[in-house]
Amino acid sequence: MTSVKLFKQDGSQNGTVELNDTIFSIEPNDNVVYDTVVMQRASQRQGTVGVKTRGNVRGGGKKPWRQKGTGRARQGSTRSPQWVGGGTVFGPVSRSYAYHLPKKVTRLAVKSVLSEKVSSDKFVVVDDINFDAPKTKSFSEMLSKLDVTTKTLVVLEDKNSFAALSARNLENVQVIDAKGVNTLDVMNSDKVVITKAALSQVEEVLV
Repeated sequence: MTSVKLFKQDGSQNGTVELNDTIFSIEPNDNVVYDTVVMQRASQRQGTVGVKTRGNVRGGGKKPWRQKGTGRARQGSTRSPQWVGGGTVFGPVSRSYAYHLPKKVTRLAVKSVLSEKVSSDKFVVVDDINFDAPKTKSFSEMLSKLDVTTKTLVVLEDKNSFAALSARNLENVQVIDAKGVNTLDVMNSDKVVITKAALSQVEEVLV
């Protein structure tokens, strides 16, 4: 079993904690990580772009001129694509870019990025993060005591609302629920700070 240092909220060491090797000590699969990141980014696209076809453009109900006898080409509407102010042909329409990969693939990707954080000593386990009320300054001081000053992902257990609210206004700090740990967020962080309770929940999800 792989073990890492366990810290208290005040930054002092409180022994060690063992990690599940099937999650935190695997050989990272770069291809799976890449595929998962592309999928997550595609799912984040809004896809709200859209243009009007001739059926959506206002006006054009009257035939511009009679069918025959004018010497000009026949026209049925001033909102046809060839007219100024007319509709667009084959333009982009609103759609979702989201798609899904198999669960085994996404779980392997999460395990890969977590294993990379552990092997590079960028995985910090805290015994507990507990505040009596939302206190941004206190949360910032805690990170400093843990020697965490770069872009950080904080993983909390369920119903730890005061800690989540305390970190909400901190720059370069993102807080997620233990069951919401994902490849993109872990990759985008320089360090991962996780509570002991959240660690157990992550292992339950990924085992």
